[in-house]
Amino acid sequence: MSKIKVMIVDDSAVVRMVLSERLAREPSIEVLDTASDPLFAMKKMEKHWPDVVVLDVEMPRMDGITFLKKLMAERPTPVVICSTLTEKGAEITLQALAAGAVSVVAKPKSGLKEYLLDGSNDLVHAVRAAAAANLRQLGRAGVSATQPETAATVERTVSQVRLTETIVAIGASTGGTQALERVLHQLPALSPGIVVVQHMPETFTAAFAERLNRVCRIEVREARSGDRVVPGRALIAPGGHHMVLRRSGAQYHVDIVDAPPVNRHRPSVDVLFRSTAREAGRNALGIIMTGMGADGAQGLKAMRDGGARTLAQDEASCVVFGMPKEAIRLGGVDEILPLDGIPREIMAVSHHGGALS
Repeated sequence: MSKIKVMIVDDSAVVRMVLSERLAREPSIEVLDTASDPLFAMKKMEKHWPDVVVLDVEMPRMDGITFLKKLMAERPTPVVICSTLTEKGAEITLQALAAGAVSVVAKPKSGLKEYLLDGSNDLVHAVRAAAAANLRQLGRAGVSATQPETAATVERTVSQVRLTETIVAIGASTGGTQALERVLHQLPALSPGIVVVQHMPETFTAAFAERLNRVCRIEVREARSGDRVVPGRALIAPGGHHMVLRRSGAQYHVDIVDAPPVNRHRPSVDVLFRSTAREAGRNALGIIMTGMGADGAQGLKAMRDGGARTLAQDEASCVVFGMPKEAIRLGGVDEILPLDGIPREIMAVSHHGGALS
């Protein structure tokens, strides 16, 4: 197999060196070149086009967002955002993800040795996932692409159903921020309670939840321990922590847990899905969406075995089909749907939910 060719664009010489050093250790990856800003990068890319671009978002002369939009308009190429773990960095990063970036990794906070020993594997996995991305879906999954008639159909559906304490558990990774925005944006204010794991670094999940809350009719927020799962609310697992569902009498809550990564991830989709299978059983709907790897596949199978209805996003609408594909392979999926078919199923699940078991 040919190596994944990577271009690194960052105004910090130290960061370029650190990222290059880490990627160069991978036999399957080749650092094609580096550039201190997008203008230099574009000149170099005219000669040798990379498979993946690792991009900073705050740079002189041309910022990363402008460069990303230009790239997506002229020649869509998988982009991994390398951003600082700050509130400002998180907000700009979300703009980049909405513009078509595949995923985000945290920028090295210290020197080469510390980074190589702590967290640099996220960069490698992000580059590999980006290289596997469906180029036709890059930049197409935001709310701007939402079909008004689909949203109207979902709105009409809510008047035909009686909402129960049905729990909707969703897991996503690479490409998931755009896909989740598109799905949640289409839901009416009165929707089943939703719990979500989206693979993201710490700090970014809070900004992601705030962005969704601004564009959605349902309430969306980063989860806190003890939060109740109620109709009209979606809870996003905080980066760096697992989220589990807990039933207390006739109510469901979430707990935020500090524990080792599962399937390399924290939060892990499998952790959420397994707790949902245990606590909610047939009163749940499990949905696995775009993402690299297998996190969530076994948990979705556990949900299905427990009587829950389970869905997978189809390959054509995924940025990366890895997670849904693995769940399908394990026999954990009742139905495979395009992205725009998922909101209607979230509302229709109340038809099948019934009383608490």
